[in-house]
Amino acid sequence: MCLIVVPAMAAGAYTTIPQGGTVFIGEQGLDVTTAMGGDTAIGWWASGAAIATSSPDVQMQVTPLSNFDISSVAFGQHTGYWYRLNAQGKPDGLVVAFVVADPSLAIRVIDTTVNIDVTNKWIPRGDQAAFRIDSNLGPIFSRGSSTTEGVTIYVQSPSGGTYSALLDSTGAPHQLGNLAITNSYQTLWNWDTGNSQYVTGTYTIWAECDVNNMYDNYGIPGKTISQKTSLLDQEQNPLISVNVPTTIATTQVSSAQTSSPPTTQSTTVPATIPTITPGTPVPVVTTPSATVSPVATTPIPAATTTARSPGFDAIVTLVSIGALVLLVLKKQF
Repeated sequence: MCLIVVPAMAAGAYTTIPQGGTVFIGEQGLDVTTAMGGDTAIGWWASGAAIATSSPDVQMQVTPLSNFDISSVAFGQHTGYWYRLNAQGKPDGLVVAFVVADPSLAIRVIDTTVNIDVTNKWIPRGDQAAFRIDSNLGPIFSRGSSTTEGVTIYVQSPSGGTYSALLDSTGAPHQLGNLAITNSYQTLWNWDTGNSQYVTGTYTIWAECDVNNMYDNYGIPGKTISQKTSLLDQEQNPLISVNVPTTIATTQVSSAQTSSPPTTQSTTVPATIPTITPGTPVPVVTTPSATVSPVATTPIPAATTTARSPGFDAIVTLVSIGALVLLVLKKQF
């Protein structure tokens, strides 16, 4: 069932103000007869003033005593204690007639299944939710009782309708209007967010107080109406998205090294073979070094060979024969 709740006003339910009681900007039709104790004027002093020996910074007549308004124009800049004044405009025994306060009103949503604040957040569908109201309006509801006035909680569905009651886990309905609150108030019942009557989506939630026409006269967000909050009711945490496989491109870096072309060393061989004279040093010819890969870190020593010129062995042989012939001849002679 969706409908907008507009509480009816019952005159006098919360209008009688005791001496020293708290009244709020925006209230109208108050009966301050008891608070005034026979005086007809009140005075306000700035903080730190010597009240007993000085004149009030602001003073006003209170008429009629049974139908007095706390307008924002007259009291908006002068909250706090207002003292009764005698006929001479002096404090009447330093007696406080009433205290003027600027109203405040805020609402939060508590997931009681896990005991966390889910205001402007997400609640798993099927969890139980309670409403917590933070306000200074409690003194209003100490003035008496009423079944037709109080603070109203508004819960607007994703489709735009506004509920007049919410169901708990047993299916029992709980009215959202005419709540008598304390300064820190939490509903004693829980809203079953998983009931089939409540669709998945975002709900808008706020609270409003129009006791003694407060909201009509002073409808400022945060004062007689709370800031609007939201609550997302759904199965899945919106911060968790569906897992989508992600392909990560990888680049393989070749570790192959490009070798520098081998360096070829050449040795020039003389076209003419020199004549070797016995007793002279035999020339040594160095062969080219082997090609070494750039990857090698230890140099490979060049191989060397000793070469003899062609005909060398023949010359040695002839010399040996000649020496032998000379030796034989010498022995014969």
